[in-house]
Amino acid sequence: MKYKIHHKTVYRYAEPFLRSVHELRLAPRSGPLQAVQQWQLSVPGNLSEARDGFGNIVHSFTVAGPAHTLVIEAGGVVDVTPPVDAHGPFFCDAPPAGETRVSPLYYLGGTPLTAAKPEMVRFAAPYLAAGATVPALLALANGIAGRVRYQSDSTDVDTSASDAFALGRGVCQDQAQVMVACCRALGMPARYVSGYFHDPAATELASHAWADVCVDAGKELWCSIDVTHGCLSDARHIRLAVGRDYRMAAPVRGIREGGSGERLAVEIAILPLQ
Repeated sequence: MKYKIHHKTVYRYAEPFLRSVHELRLAPRSGPLQAVQQWQLSVPGNLSEARDGFGNIVHSFTVAGPAHTLVIEAGGVVDVTPPVDAHGPFFCDAPPAGETRVSPLYYLGGTPLTAAKPEMVRFAAPYLAAGATVPALLALANGIAGRVRYQSDSTDVDTSASDAFALGRGVCQDQAQVMVACCRALGMPARYVSGYFHDPAATELASHAWADVCVDAGKELWCSIDVTHGCLSDARHIRLAVGRDYRMAAPVRGIREGGSGERLAVEIAILPLQ
């Protein structure tokens, strides 16, 4: 599938901010699951571009105020191709020549957002007792979706996997982080994925999150699983960034001086081109 995507983020402030610094992971990279045909970013400042240790394209910019509004826009065309492998739905995500990235084993380490408490390990262990096969991973994902029920606006960006697990509800971010936490606790490298999910029936689109699980660290083979939709990633998934948790793959992060009374509005449009 080929998609035309437009993502607009608008911050409004009751009192003007004096200065703000932003870090964006809003530019998808081409890789084994997609080819970026064109992409643009529009921000009120000069962009600098770099690659982080996970392979993500990272842009930074600074805005000098005072200003009551800040608008960030991103968009372009991405061609998505799900993995096709004789041995299963796996894909190799080794870095291209000349690029250095962290080892898949780095994703075994926990973070404050993805630390697994003992009750989470007890919950997940039976699903993978016979081995970390794709059916077993999908069963774990479905178990997590039943344990952490999807409920809009029930958590926020600072909610940890253990908090969402105890609460019993959350959004795609929480379900993905619980999956990541459980897999790591049972010895499987796993990473958080931010991106988009094309649902033609949705009246309002939002950014999405799912999990990559490493099935062979030496060969850098991964399997991508969407807990929220109970499926492997497919032609509906457009990837933006990966990281050890939400904070390391967040589309937009920033700090500011001043600017009380913040209001955030996000508009996302995804148009299939074929």
